[in-house]
Amino acid sequence: MFIPVEATPPSFKGFTLILPAIAVGNVAQLAVDLIVSTLSMKRVGYMHTDCLVPMVGPNPYATSAEDAGEIHTTAEGICHNFFYRSRSVLNMQKKSWQFVLTSEFSRTVVLSSSHAYQRDDQQLKGTPLRYLVTPAMRTASGPALTELGWMEMERLSPFPGLVEAVPRLSIPGGGVTKGLFTDGCQEELCLAVVLVFCSEGDNVPDAFTLVNHLNEWLLLVDNDVTQKWKVPGSWRLLFGSSHPPSIF
Repeated sequence: MFIPVEATPPSFKGFTLILPAIAVGNVAQLAVDLIVSTLSMKRVGYMHTDCLVPMVGPNPYATSAEDAGEIHTTAEGICHNFFYRSRSVLNMQKKSWQFVLTSEFSRTVVLSSSHAYQRDDQQLKGTPLRYLVTPAMRTASGPALTELGWMEMERLSPFPGLVEAVPRLSIPGGGVTKGLFTDGCQEELCLAVVLVFCSEGDNVPDAFTLVNHLNEWLLLVDNDVTQKWKVPGSWRLLFGSSHPPSIF
């Protein structure tokens, strides 16, 4: 259930929902961090549901306490971010789609990542970025993505070298990404998945790569600006404190 922070619930009709999937390297969460921080998005509510494990912590953008699932919006009303930082449990996908459907978002963009070491030979060619679109999204935005030269996620044989097998969608390390996309197709939602192949480690560069790629399509910020993304202060604590100088 969505709980607004103000007395009057906000209207999400016609907005774009950006949903970061918990996947390898937490690249999607880092990318949304950049979007929320750069656009100075206002927190409009949170999700109260048994599908999220309760968590309390400092606000990465301010100083107040944090809830498990948050929703941020831009002042101009361009897009919303559904940002969850705690571990999800059963029925999360079903209830997420209930929220999307009842809120009447114009489109949903799922940000995600996938294990780089599990790429097929054909996926080693070109950019490490891929996208998926539901039939509804293909009708609405397919030509625009094609014009941008984006590469669609390949369907692969379940067994390498078995050419007779029917190719299928595989997103190793993508968490709920495949399930969200499959449900989006069944629900006839206008949904796209934008992901990057990466490895665990320092995934800040991957986050910049992903959000820059997304910006080519959604035009969230001006591409001509040199320092177009604002890094949140919480990123100073991504890897803890540095080594003590006295060890040398």
